Amino acid sequence: MTSLPVPKEVAEALGRYAEPIRLRLLQIRDLIFAVAAETEGVGPLTETLKWCEPAYLTEASRSGTTIRLGVSKLAPDHCAVFVNCQTTLIDTFRAHFADDFAFEGQRALLLPAAGDLRREPLALCLRAALTYHRQKAAQKIHKA
Repeated sequence: MTSLPVPKEVAEALGRYAEPIRLRLLQIRDLIFAVAAETEGVGPLTETLKWCEPAYLTEASRSGTTIRLGVSKLAPDHCAVFVNCQTTLIDTFRAHFADDFAFEGQRALLLPAAGDLRREPLALCLRAALTYHRQKAAQKIHKA
């Protein structure tokens, strides 16, 4: 299912989820890597665990904020794409994609484990997270 090998510790973390959740998280993982590869300036991703969940960092370029995958305690039948709650990302996603996704506070975009994956809107959200720091820096330049 996944195009890139999954590191052992990430595979073990994903293995703790029920099959529908695990399969959807792997789809999201593939999309994260695809979006990173096609987005100028993102560079290679670091795949690791944060809080025992798969996490994707732009350590080499420092272009974006960490994306973490898991489930929400409030919606355990949904997959969660977590971002740093100190960013403005979830507000932006909510403003543009309220009809496509559910949200949890300022920290997560929620996706059903079954059914069609809304790839285009999700790809736009992932791209925004992967380039968050770069976009924020550009806004500061324009304001100066």
